[in-house]
Amino acid sequence: MALEDAKTQVDTAFTRKSNRGYSFENAFGGATSFLRRTYTKDLTGVDLAITGVPFDQAVTHRAGTRFGPRAIREASTLQPYDPPFGWPTNPLEEMSIIDYGDLAFDYAKVSDFPATLTAHIRTILAAGAGTVTLGGDHYITFPILKAYAEKFGPLGVIHFDAHSDLWPDDDLGRIDHGTMMYKAVKQGYVDPARSVQIGIRTTTEDYLGVQVITAREAHEWGVAKVVETVKGIVGDRPTYLTFDIDALDPAFAPGTGTPVWGGLASWQAAAMLRDLAGINLVGGDVVEVSPPYATTGATAIAGAHVAYELICLYHWARTQR
Repeated sequence: MALEDAKTQVDTAFTRKSNRGYSFENAFGGATSFLRRTYTKDLTGVDLAITGVPFDQAVTHRAGTRFGPRAIREASTLQPYDPPFGWPTNPLEEMSIIDYGDLAFDYAKVSDFPATLTAHIRTILAAGAGTVTLGGDHYITFPILKAYAEKFGPLGVIHFDAHSDLWPDDDLGRIDHGTMMYKAVKQGYVDPARSVQIGIRTTTEDYLGVQVITAREAHEWGVAKVVETVKGIVGDRPTYLTFDIDALDPAFAPGTGTPVWGGLASWQAAAMLRDLAGINLVGGDVVEVSPPYATTGATAIAGAHVAYELICLYHWARTQR
């Protein structure tokens, strides 16, 4: 029983005997790995690796997302007691999931960062595992997509965001969270015909063939139509999902660098992610959680829930499709 186990379980990020199963240690204590998974660099037999990228040197406004991975892990300590709500399967028991820890990089050599991150993700993929990455600002998705495209070819991308991140920028030396999707399309990592952005509510002149569901359209269409549209776009081929927390309205996620009003409610995002079950998800990330701007912890809580839903989608793609 959970209450009985809580008396003896502590620091299960290091003391647990298996990469599978629940954790019942007190939410307020212990080492805060994501969902209390084992902290390890051993990828043997691992299905999915959670990894943090505490990088925020590409932001256009408010920094602070370097603290995102730590805050998301702490917020996740409320979740590893039970099966995920609304899902008929249980990835914590049925998959080997680890916390691979954070990316190590030299913060003073920003130009080296993209290759360092790509190599980090490439190592995990080469071992046969997938990744769910905790950001960090949204630039991190570009080096991640490079590693994924090397393995899977051009990817379909489901991109939740207030911004398209398609600002024109052909200088690969520029490290900018507002241009990551532009670069990913131009470099051939992303197949725009199989990609869709949800929650957009800022101006972009050219979407480069990426299809868009604005925030207003999402509100007016309803969850079912949004999900049906998205599934029709990405099809059955390998798909990556990137979730910028500012896709949510600032009322639900104030802790982010570039908040924009009129966004998704947390219930809408939860329902969309749940109903996307069946897509061929090969990896994902949640980015732009900036704890200094959310004193209640609400934004990190939202980020932790998004990451858990990504785990569920990844698991579903391997067991139910």
